[in-house]
Amino acid sequence: MWAGLAAGLLISVVTAPVGVSGAVFLLPVQLSLLGVPSPAVTPTNLLFNVVAGPGALWRYRRDGALRDGLARRLVLCTLPGVIAGAAVRVFALPGPGVFRLLVAALLLPLGMWLCLRTLRPVRQRPEAAEPSALALAALALTVGRVGGIYGIGGGSLLGPVLAARGMPMARIAPATLATTFTTSIAGAAAYALLARVSPGPVAPDWWLGLACGLGGLIGGYLGARLQPRLPETLLRLLLGTLAAALGALYAAQAVA
Repeated sequence: MWAGLAAGLLISVVTAPVGVSGAVFLLPVQLSLLGVPSPAVTPTNLLFNVVAGPGALWRYRRDGALRDGLARRLVLCTLPGVIAGAAVRVFALPGPGVFRLLVAALLLPLGMWLCLRTLRPVRQRPEAAEPSALALAALALTVGRVGGIYGIGGGSLLGPVLAARGMPMARIAPATLATTFTTSIAGAAAYALLARVSPGPVAPDWWLGLACGLGGLIGGYLGARLQPRLPETLLRLLLGTLAAALGALYAAQAVA
């Protein structure tokens, strides 16, 4: 429990300033160090998002960063995808081998993309940066489905995509965290229902998820408070490097 709390706190302090809940990096810790079985690790990760999310969101709301309608549009489009992804995770991808390949396929390109876009940033054009309503809906639905499978709510994938479009992090971070929090509630509820009809370990590890979430609640608030004081370039490079390294590690384990 203490290890989970510490992991959630440390990860969230680093990831909250860039709109990532930390679940994308907490999942390998749960699998490799904390011994959470698959597929129960996914709803445990969603439980972490539910508990940890209000910390950063409260701080962003207090600063007025949640008044933008971007968060509302992302939430409405990712919710159906997360529920569908939960069903795919339970019935089609229960094995740890396949799941490791999925983790590697998500983290490795995500990390490389983050680093590339940080070293070669796109030009900030607020008027043209946001995708069209149709493109944003399609992106959010797809990311929601992948997020439901992976247990990250989808916001961790939406953030880099929107950042690559040139949107400022001050606008992206609150919207993607709000999306992750809302869709994680739906995803956790979907897994709780699927646990009744699946013979495998589908229900979350409640105590560990709550411990990690409590750490994330504190860390997320601190990270959101520190955002204006931290260099954005350094944070993006750190996240990109960590994601790519974890993806490479899981790819090696999957093919070993």
